[in-house]
Amino acid sequence: MMIPPFLSIDTTTRHVSLDASNPAFYSDPNTVYAALHAHCPTFYWEQQKQWFFTGYDHVNSLLRDRRFGRQILHIASREELDLPEPDKHVANFDLAERYSLLELEPPEHTRLRTLVNRAFVSRHVERMKPELAELANKLIDGFEKDNEVELLSAFSDIIPVTMIARMIGIPEEMGPQLLKWSHAYIRMYLFGRTREDEDGAERAAKEFSDYVKTVIAERRADPRDDLLTHMIHTEHKGQYLTEDELVSTTIVLLNAGHEATVHQIGNSVRIILDSGRDPADLFKDEATTERTVEESLRICAPVHIFQRWALEPVEIDGISFKRGDKVSLILAAANLDPAKFSDPLAFRPDRNEAPNLSFGAGIHFCIGAPLARLELNVVLPILFERLPGLRLARTPVVKDVYHFHGLDRLDLAW
Repeated sequence: MMIPPFLSIDTTTRHVSLDASNPAFYSDPNTVYAALHAHCPTFYWEQQKQWFFTGYDHVNSLLRDRRFGRQILHIASREELDLPEPDKHVANFDLAERYSLLELEPPEHTRLRTLVNRAFVSRHVERMKPELAELANKLIDGFEKDNEVELLSAFSDIIPVTMIARMIGIPEEMGPQLLKWSHAYIRMYLFGRTREDEDGAERAAKEFSDYVKTVIAERRADPRDDLLTHMIHTEHKGQYLTEDELVSTTIVLLNAGHEATVHQIGNSVRIILDSGRDPADLFKDEATTERTVEESLRICAPVHIFQRWALEPVEIDGISFKRGDKVSLILAAANLDPAKFSDPLAFRPDRNEAPNLSFGAGIHFCIGAPLARLELNVVLPILFERLPGLRLARTPVVKDVYHFHGLDRLDLAW
């Protein structure tokens, strides 16, 4: 396997030099992941100052390994770990994240997840199938006669945010504003974020939180049949969620419930069109559609990296970690491990190999995975059936948002 010229690998020290802001990398990260699998699947990324794992078995086991966690300050102080004090200029962002399902460990994580999990199990999500199909068809009605469309703004952005807003109980007309807040908010997770990114995320967190508090107050006074009302009025072992917990949970559900799916709809359409395969074959029945969706999730996942703290001294793949060390797991690279997937860079929906890790694993497995999978399984067949002859109008440009992976725009014609 050739090593791209912008990637430097020292196999002796297992150190890697790679600029994540290089378009040659983030536009086609799979090529780099393939080189890492061939030469150095566990490596120290010099620019990120952290160890990374790409092997499927390592990533899969570390996602479930209770010696690692999403949180560290529940068992150790900042002084013990020599961690700096929080930046005051992102205080509202930190407050919004304080009770995030993505960041907590048991028992707090268990309590919060138990309260919202019921709404996201497959049998409940399946009930949304008719309204999801209705929304997809309605959007296509709006541009079908134009014979061209920028798919992300006209379709991909709208469907996930509308569905998660309906589920939680947020008015649909808030969709565009929710997208603005979410896009600004998640820039805190990007590699190489700037002070401008941080200031934007701080403003978004403050406005987002203030808005959610107004909706919480409305639901306290006027309960409805939605997830927010359920979270407000349901107790777990005698405890109700506090207002801060309600705000954090609502924000993370709104963000996670649509951000990745927006990227994945575009990624999936692109990979299908690039493959040259007949969409009629890829979506001929539910089972075939499901395999197509899972293969698109495997080969072009929307979120590439999950991080974990070492909660105790531990050795993995010959690397010793002390309590308080951070490690990163590249889910998208694990999906390309040649030890698990034959011809891993090829789009082959008929493969019957290991399940992809795009939604994670273990107690932090993506709670919105059933909803995301339903959306992809419903809207992709409708899109290709309604628009026969669908093709790329121009070469898509990948968005500079690593470690997320999505397109800046997707111009199509038919």
